[in-house]
Amino acid sequence: MTEFDDLSALDGDSTGDYELEERQALRRVAGLSTELQDVTEVEYRQLRLERVVLVGVWTTGTLAEAENSLAELARLAETAGSLVLDGLIQRRDRPDPATYIGSGKAKELRDIVSTELADTVICDGELTPGQLRQLEEVVKVKVVDRTALILDIFAQHARSKEGKAQVELAQMQYLLPRLRGWGESLSRQVGGRAAGGLGIGGRGPGETKIEIDRRRINARMAKLRKEIAAMKTSRDVKRARRVGRHVPSVVLAGYTNAGKSSLLNRLTDAGVLVENALFATLDPTVRRCQASDGRPYTLADTVGFVRHLPTQLVEAFRSTLEEVAEADLILHVVDAADADPEAQIRAVREVLGEIDALGVPEQLVFNKVDGADPEMLLRLKRLAPDGVFVSARAGTGIDELREVLERRMPSPDVEVNVLVPYTRGDLVARVHETAEVLRTEHTADGTLLRARVNPGLAAALGPFASAAGVP
Repeated sequence: MTEFDDLSALDGDSTGDYELEERQALRRVAGLSTELQDVTEVEYRQLRLERVVLVGVWTTGTLAEAENSLAELARLAETAGSLVLDGLIQRRDRPDPATYIGSGKAKELRDIVSTELADTVICDGELTPGQLRQLEEVVKVKVVDRTALILDIFAQHARSKEGKAQVELAQMQYLLPRLRGWGESLSRQVGGRAAGGLGIGGRGPGETKIEIDRRRINARMAKLRKEIAAMKTSRDVKRARRVGRHVPSVVLAGYTNAGKSSLLNRLTDAGVLVENALFATLDPTVRRCQASDGRPYTLADTVGFVRHLPTQLVEAFRSTLEEVAEADLILHVVDAADADPEAQIRAVREVLGEIDALGVPEQLVFNKVDGADPEMLLRLKRLAPDGVFVSARAGTGIDELREVLERRMPSPDVEVNVLVPYTRGDLVARVHETAEVLRTEHTADGTLLRARVNPGLAAALGPFASAAGVP
């Protein structure tokens, strides 16, 4: 296998002078290969897995950050069902506008692909249509970028009708500017005999194959947007009903595979899928909960975020992510055992900014503390003194999390003391459903209630206040 100059001598700082040869060399990232050592299984794996080589361009930040990004790309590739053979990083001021890594390094990459018998190259970034095409022409195998890889994972994991529609819309938004053909299919016009010999009645004005594909994709995208809008209406009605009843909304948000679904199960016994994989949860799950003082609230699990989350996905999932933007409290779950949890926090807050959710109160929750490095935990405690440290798997810190959650949730602010006649059981039910009940007593004349309620319910209970001895 061809060896390349090792850049490990670099101090990892993003500034400073680099020798031209050192700056542009491909640097192999160790530990990314997932190739099987058991030869008896290799042939079977090759039949069902793509063999991939990863390549990234390090433009800013430290070397450790660049390697962490490529390691995450390896996990994404494995989640998509690929076999990672090698990973390479090149130091550049900016990606090459033609081939992403430059023509010379593209040829070296071609040699590695040939040696490793790889059939796919995955680039750690979003490539332009021109970069994809030209790099593919050099390496002679399929080239995909980070965005296409994430979209593929989403397509594999979508389960609900809405989730599938959102992912398909995002895929088409990505595909539309990247349509390309080979040979005459780029310019061949449809009409007359070219339209399959339809003859009279089948002749059109003459469209190229790509124009037809583009028109069909646009039509499909319009249909998907209508379907998603219709599904959004149903969710909006349910959300408006909760808001009308003044039921607080708490949302679990965070990086993919940070343990949000595990926390939801711990807090609510929801029984949702828990899997040690990226983007295992795409469809939002909302559960009704009750605080220790009787206050009801909803707790929602959402899709996980990731560095450089494709803008197409943010746009397609906007209706789902509105659950986060309109919440009363965000439980921002962070993987404390990750190599770079601070980068996770920055990536999540970047997406929260895109959906206008930065104004929602946030509570940092550091999960997986049972597998975290003690020094990292000390660093995180200095970073977020008010953070809650838990382990959803072991149950550590869950009681403290509940206390913090209930303390930070909005509370009804009108205290009432009323005697509700038994003929108005509907009002009693509303109090128990939406308010914080402080005292309940059944008397001969009705139900004596002392509770903290929202202003609307307080007005409805007003006629019964004097009967309870309250002026």
